[in-house]
Amino acid sequence: MRGMVTVALSKGKLLAPALALFKKAGYASKALSEDSRRLVFACPELDTTLLIVRPSDVPTYVEYGAADAGVVGKDMLLEQDRDVYEPLDLQFGECRISVAAPQNEELGGRLSSKIRVATKYPNITERYFNQKGIPVEIIKLYGSIELAPVVGLAERIVDLVSSGKTLRAHHLIEVDVIARSTARLIVNRASLKMKHGSITDLISRLKECRNGAVNERNGRRGR
Repeated sequence: MRGMVTVALSKGKLLAPALALFKKAGYASKALSEDSRRLVFACPELDTTLLIVRPSDVPTYVEYGAADAGVVGKDMLLEQDRDVYEPLDLQFGECRISVAAPQNEELGGRLSSKIRVATKYPNITERYFNQKGIPVEIIKLYGSIELAPVVGLAERIVDLVSSGKTLRAHHLIEVDVIARSTARLIVNRASLKMKHGSITDLISRLKECRNGAVNERNGRRGR
C-alpha cells in the first residue's frame, strides 16, 4: 500500500544535511530552507509532509505514529530505547558519546568511590557506569554540560563530542568513548505495514542518495 508519508526531521545540526538528502531524493521542495520558522511543510505533489521538531521528540513522534518516519541521531535512540524500526544509517552528523574529565585530575584516583556525573543522557550514563561497577550520582542537565566540572558541580561529564574543541576550551579531556553516533532513519512499525510501498521507496531512494553523497565526499578527500 502507498500513501502520504509524514517525516519528522530533527532541528539543529542534523537539519541542513537531512533537508539536502531529502531534496536530492525527491521528498522535499527545493525552495524549502532550514532558515524558515515553519514547523510543518506539506508537499502534496511529492506525497510528503515534513515536520521540524526537537531531536529528543523525533522518536516519540515516530513510535506513536504522528510521523511515519524520522531522522534522528543514534544518541537519542540509545538514550530513549523507543520501539521503532531503524533501517538506515544516513552517515552524516557523525559524533561520539564520550566520558570527559578535567585535564589536571588523577584519572585513576577516585573511581572506586561514588562520583558525580553531569549529562543530558542519564540512561546511557547509568548503563555505562553500572557495567564498569562504578557507583555514580547522575545530575541531569539540558545544556552547557562541559561547565559542570569547571564550577564543581560534577567530576565527570557524558556528552556528545565531535571535534573536541569545546572540551579543550574548558580544560577537559575524553577518557572513554561510550558509543559513536550518526543520523539514522527510523520508521513506525505500523506504517511499515500500512504504507509498505511508500516506506520501502523512501528507504531505497534515501539509501541511493546517501551512497552517492558518501562516494562524492570520499572522492573529494582522495584528490
